Amino acid sequence: MKVFIITEGSRDIGFGHITRCTSLYQAFEEKSISPVFIIRGDETVRDFLRDISYKIFNWIEEVDNLFDFIKNADAAIIDSYLADYEFYKKISNLIKLPVYIDDNRRIDYPRGIVVNGTIYAEEMDYPVKKDVTYLLGSKYIPIRKEFWDVPEKNFNEHINALMITFGGDDMRNMTPKVLKLLNENFPEINKKVVIGKGFKNIKQIESLKDEKTELVYYPDAGGMKKVMLEADIAISAAGQTLYELARVGVPSIAIAVADNQMNNVKGWQKAGFISYAGWWEDANILEKVKKSIKLLENKKIKERMSKTGRTFADGQGARRVVEVVLKQPAIMMFPQDKREQKVTCTQN
Repeated sequence: MKVFIITEGSRDIGFGHITRCTSLYQAFEEKSISPVFIIRGDETVRDFLRDISYKIFNWIEEVDNLFDFIKNADAAIIDSYLADYEFYKKISNLIKLPVYIDDNRRIDYPRGIVVNGTIYAEEMDYPVKKDVTYLLGSKYIPIRKEFWDVPEKNFNEHINALMITFGGDDMRNMTPKVLKLLNENFPEINKKVVIGKGFKNIKQIESLKDEKTELVYYPDAGGMKKVMLEADIAISAAGQTLYELARVGVPSIAIAVADNQMNNVKGWQKAGFISYAGWWEDANILEKVKKSIKLLENKKIKERMSKTGRTFADGQGARRVVEVVLKQPAIMMFPQDKREQKVTCTQN
């Protein structure tokens, strides 16, 4: 069976698409199916692709090469903020089963399966179309394999350890601002600061390190899970990482750093998993972070938020998506022993 996962990621635009697509890759592998990643990205994405078959090239500009490469595929999964409607239409006409990962009703998608695993997805009023299947809500959120099975957390009476994570690039330079706030106002708290491959502010962060600060450089999924299990609470951007934090059950203070994160904020606020500090440019953002930390010193509040997060993110989203894909008529006609493909990892 030929399956392709088409997405984007880089130091400049972040790695959230690659992270969630990796979980779909892993769920296909569990079914003895080996997809191929096709990524518009730079050299920084390689660290996310260990043990994964992939090609790196600008498929937006080299669209004819892409279509030649994926023709006759059984399924193609597209996770992009860059591709336009005409691209999706051509994919729909070319591939037996197209699958579109969406966050915000970005496009009126053509024939295929639309997956929106954000917690707010069921309230977004997608159009009813006879040739489109919708998989909506957090039960379909793709979360990496390391987070499929996670033990419940036990909480201290007070905050002993706090995790700071602003994605793979910290594009708004929030990490040093938050770290400085903690050093000055909560000197007793141990800080676990996640530093991604795309960070351009590492020296600034390192200059703020004190004896209570642990800098965690370039963690893989297992490393992220370890930090989350050790942390009582987290301060995080409001993107894909919130779903992994919810899965582990880490009460989180969320800061929105991109417009496309606002649906996550709405959904998680309504559910009761996050304390929302606000938009990254708000003049009083750090003061709100400080108030949220004081709120989360309450053990019962932490326990309630943790339970809520784990209720809405059970870790099985990628498996559910793949099960739906494999039950489609266009896929079921192919015998299991032909569902294999391999490609050498290359960069054009």
